[in-house]
Amino acid sequence: MARGQQKAQSQAKAAEKQAKMKKQQGHSANEQKKAAQKALIHVCTVCKAQMPDPKTYKQHFENKHPKNDMPEELKAVS
Repeated sequence: MARGQQKAQSQAKAAEKQAKMKKQQGHSANEQKKAAQKALIHVCTVCKAQMPDPKTYKQHFENKHPKNDMPEELKAVS
């Protein structure tokens, strides 16, 4: 009968360990999403796409919206 008790303890310990791992993964993924969202500070005036820096924004605008006039904020970016 001792083996039955060991089995139950082992299963409980494994379930607890798995729950901790799952909680850590969800937490870090959520933090990563928030950090990535904060980095996207430039918003395209035409399609509302978000970009992390002005160079990327300018490249996006030149490639995706060539017929539209470039915004003033991008004319100075090289």
